[in-house]
Amino acid sequence: MTFKPDGYTSVAPYLTVNGAKGTIDFLVRVFGAVPLRMIPGSNGKIAHGEVRIDDTVIMLTDAVEGWPANPSHVHIYVEDIDKTFERAIAAGASVVKQPVQEGDTDKRGGFADDGGTTWWVSTQIE
Repeated sequence: MTFKPDGYTSVAPYLTVNGAKGTIDFLVRVFGAVPLRMIPGSNGKIAHGEVRIDDTVIMLTDAVEGWPANPSHVHIYVEDIDKTFERAIAAGASVVKQPVQEGDTDKRGGFADDGGTTWWVSTQIE
């Protein structure tokens, strides 16, 4: 036994959001996230949830009294930024910045989900 679960990185984003279930569904739809551990909270909320996107685990919880939602920003490299962006908008995200390539090898853009997270996505082009 090691100090962390197999396949987990030592560092993971931890998001406190409004509507963790909706955020998880969004991540599955947009990024192909794989749900991992889910610990239910009271009133149908999620006390602790985890999803894997590629090689990274993202942890999240529903906002509750004393632990409000915090607007967050997460960056993810994706295989095809344009297709990922289209899936995000179809899943209800709002555009923060259309994907463009500006001055480096990444084409990047951003969108916000209903839970309060802005997702910055990039694909290395050159």
